[in-house]
Amino acid sequence: MGERDDAGDAAVTDVDGATGVDVGSADDLDDGLDESLDEGLDDLVDDDPDLLAPPPPAWRRRTAIEMAVSGVIGLIASFVLSVEALTLAGDSDANLSCSINEKINCATVAKHWAATLLGFPNAYLGIAAEAVVLTVAVALIGGVVFPRWFMRIAFGVYTLGLVFAWWLFFMSYFVIGALCPWCLLITATTTLVWAGLTRISVRERVVGLPGRAGPWARRFVADGNDWFVTVAVLVVLAGLVMVKYGYTLF
Repeated sequence: MGERDDAGDAAVTDVDGATGVDVGSADDLDDGLDESLDEGLDDLVDDDPDLLAPPPPAWRRRTAIEMAVSGVIGLIASFVLSVEALTLAGDSDANLSCSINEKINCATVAKHWAATLLGFPNAYLGIAAEAVVLTVAVALIGGVVFPRWFMRIAFGVYTLGLVFAWWLFFMSYFVIGALCPWCLLITATTTLVWAGLTRISVRERVVGLPGRAGPWARRFVADGNDWFVTVAVLVVLAGLVMVKYGYTLF
């Protein structure tokens, strides 16, 4: 029996050697998997169970109302700009309602190529975008839960809109040398709508964040701390305007 056992052990050794299996490497792999599982469990433990569930309807409704209000203001501003763009098309020397002086002048901004980047007034894009935002916001107020793929697309597209709005602001600020009050209002409302959409996307895990960033972000949003960031951004926007053009407002 002893000889047969020795032969069996030798056979196992031969098989391991033939296949090239590194037993130590397999043990290391098992340890790595255990560590990954432990980290995943730590993330779940660190997360508030309430934040893993869908947010309360009242929370979603309140955020959607904030988005709707900002969207309405942005839609009005976009409509006014579209009308003034038509006015300028008929008379390039027309005196627009928001052309206050040399520095606060919608006409100066509207005549720059950046105002018609796609070959037509940017205000038309604003009307289309805000109309979609209002539709989504009203649906959210009514309790509609959109598929995750739809919310991801909406978040991605509106993020591009936010970048575009701020690009136009910096073009006016640094290149054109004049500001349009209605454009500033659209920049502010676009920021507010994007903040609301981000709040919902993070809270409902539409936007995936790696590791413990997810639980942290959900707590941050659920506690309303993102509002401090949003207000800070708007304060910076107002501060930039006041520093460079404040004297022309009075």
